[in-house]
Amino acid sequence: MKLWGGRFTKETNQLVHNFNESISFDQKFYKQDIAGSIAHVTMLAKQGILSEEDRDAIISGLNSIRQDLDSGALAITTESEDIHSFVEAELIARIGEAGKRLHTGRSRNDQVALDMRLYVRDEIDELDHLLKDLLKELLSLMEEHLHTYMPGFTHLQKAQPVTLAHHLGAYYEMFRRDKSRLQDVRKRMNYCPLGSGALAGTTYPLDRNYTAELLGFDGPTLNSMDSVSDRDYVIELLSALSMISMHLGRFSEEIIIWNSNEYQFVEMDDSYSTGSSIMPQKKNPDIAELIRGKSGRVYGALISMLTVMKGIPLAYDKDLQEDKELTFDAIDTVKGCLLLFTGMISTMTFRKEIMEESAKKGFTNATDAADYLVNHGVPFRDAHGIIGQLVLLCIEKKKSLDELTLEEYHSVSPVFQEDIYEAISLKTCVEKRVTIGAPGADAMKEVIAVYKKELEE
Repeated sequence: MKLWGGRFTKETNQLVHNFNESISFDQKFYKQDIAGSIAHVTMLAKQGILSEEDRDAIISGLNSIRQDLDSGALAITTESEDIHSFVEAELIARIGEAGKRLHTGRSRNDQVALDMRLYVRDEIDELDHLLKDLLKELLSLMEEHLHTYMPGFTHLQKAQPVTLAHHLGAYYEMFRRDKSRLQDVRKRMNYCPLGSGALAGTTYPLDRNYTAELLGFDGPTLNSMDSVSDRDYVIELLSALSMISMHLGRFSEEIIIWNSNEYQFVEMDDSYSTGSSIMPQKKNPDIAELIRGKSGRVYGALISMLTVMKGIPLAYDKDLQEDKELTFDAIDTVKGCLLLFTGMISTMTFRKEIMEESAKKGFTNATDAADYLVNHGVPFRDAHGIIGQLVLLCIEKKKSLDELTLEEYHSVSPVFQEDIYEAISLKTCVEKRVTIGAPGADAMKEVIAVYKKELEE
């Protein structure tokens, strides 16, 4: 069934139909389409545009269609142009003449705009839940590893000692911002376009505020032309999803590095690893690699949608149909990545001793050794040079700063005393950093308390 056949004398060419149809992908939001139609006819009856008898028949028919689609008793066919046509045709087949009144005061333009908003809103809620699960897992790991020392890096070079809790906390902040971004998108898009018609509203006395209320929106959209042609919220969502993918990619890259033979900071669980078809010793971090790679797919959807929208004149144009496949795929991709990533990090084993030894061997306490000299009256620039000489001595003798004898310290500067060893221990280096946001355990506990409160709210 087509909703527009009266004007035409020829059937649509099959290739044209195949190119034009959207039911192969927009069937994904049949639930939203039916929910929107139920709200629409409820409003029509309230306004006296539709009889209560017709309203009840339509709602009953729509509910039966949804139940049959949910159970699989009814299959969606591609003969219809889109999900709207399919549902309406099935409704008419089930309840007869009353079904033909469903579309009163409505266009497919505002109908699809509504369906897309409802679908995106539902998916944002699911994504929010998945992000919350990831944040909970990160928080649990942070609490467990407040005293797990490891090197912090800049330029992929060992820089200063931190804790695993602090390192994971950096990613917590990223995903925390992602969660906030999704909520921003949801809040900004939560206005109902239904009642905008094709582009210029309708002469029927619709109560758009009531429809918006029924569907959980904050109110109706305020310009009918923008209502049917706006896809800003889709672009904003794709941007937020791209950020999530980027953060997952960064984290995955570190896990891949940490899992390597050279680092051995982590061991991947067998359930999240794969082997080699030729090399029996291999245990590959394929899930982390795939998550890292999927970011390109999500970025592609964002760039594609921006390109689609860049030259579209007001109001509705068929180009807008391109929003669905791109958005559906990006949402499904990120949801899958979040689910798998959370499972992967929850099953990883962190090798604390290797991480701590790596921090010691990488001279990550060199800055603290320089601070020690400064606290003993040596100008910082001179202290910097003295510690540089000590590092060269360590490299020559294949020792860490902790392993040098006091005699060896004195060979470079007489300022050093026995307390240098306490001053440059990893525990001291980390725990004396107590400003908010630093890796010291007291500062971290304060931050963790903030995170816990947020998650509870």
